[in-house]
Amino acid sequence: MNALELRNVSKSYGDFVLKDISFVLPSGCIMGLIGENGAGKSTTIKLILDCIRRDSGEIFVLGKDNRKDFTAAKEDLGVVLDEAYFPESITVRQVNAVMRYTYRLWNEQTYFSYIGRFSLPKDKSFREFSRGMKMKLAIAVALSHEAKLLILDEATSGLDPIARDEILDVFREYTRDEQHSILLSSHITSDLEKLCDYIAFIHKGNLLFCQEKDRLQESYGVLRCSKGEFEALRKQAVLGYRDSGYGIEALVDRREIPAGMKVDYASIEEIIVFLAKGGN
Repeated sequence: MNALELRNVSKSYGDFVLKDISFVLPSGCIMGLIGENGAGKSTTIKLILDCIRRDSGEIFVLGKDNRKDFTAAKEDLGVVLDEAYFPESITVRQVNAVMRYTYRLWNEQTYFSYIGRFSLPKDKSFREFSRGMKMKLAIAVALSHEAKLLILDEATSGLDPIARDEILDVFREYTRDEQHSILLSSHITSDLEKLCDYIAFIHKGNLLFCQEKDRLQESYGVLRCSKGEFEALRKQAVLGYRDSGYGIEALVDRREIPAGMKVDYASIEEIIVFLAKGGN
């Protein structure tokens, strides 16, 4: 069973259209959802959670149509949005008391284990937490009711590099269970590069690609060459480029580059920037 499956999902908001989004997240895997602000990432997540109604298409979450019998499936979801929403006066201890009556499989021991691991104060009010502390609390809650799928919208934003690395370790541990999967929306491409099995790139409401990360990096590379060498390339080899005035830097399909030309490794960030900007 796939953790997530979207089939030709569309949603229109006036001048913005999310168009025919299709991708599959297999169980036991982590998918990074990436794109610029306003590209449609948060809209996609809201559609998955059935917070907004899609115009067309189908969405299956843990094998369930998210418009039918979805209430029971929500027990198996751990959700962290780009802001942690708890009452300002609530404490970590009180969050536990509330969640005991919210989730059927709430695990108090697991929750306080994460609270200790994240060094969160148990009796300080939520209003006194930094953004990073708020996100850690939301992640602790998401991980403490035996969820099979985590849906995380910018969950590592606001964390310093050390704290982010700590959270990434937690996510890796979580997906050691083959029944556990993660959909992670993030602007921090280095996190996605370290963590993800799949990368889905949404640009202006369109899904430009959804591929295994390793295959993506095997297929694409960055070629730095003279203008003459660039003009000699086959058109289908070039996916995006920039002309610095001193030479050309291009994102290329490695399979289309003549033997002998040096093609450098392309980071996830370079791939998405070149594809988003296209030609110079």
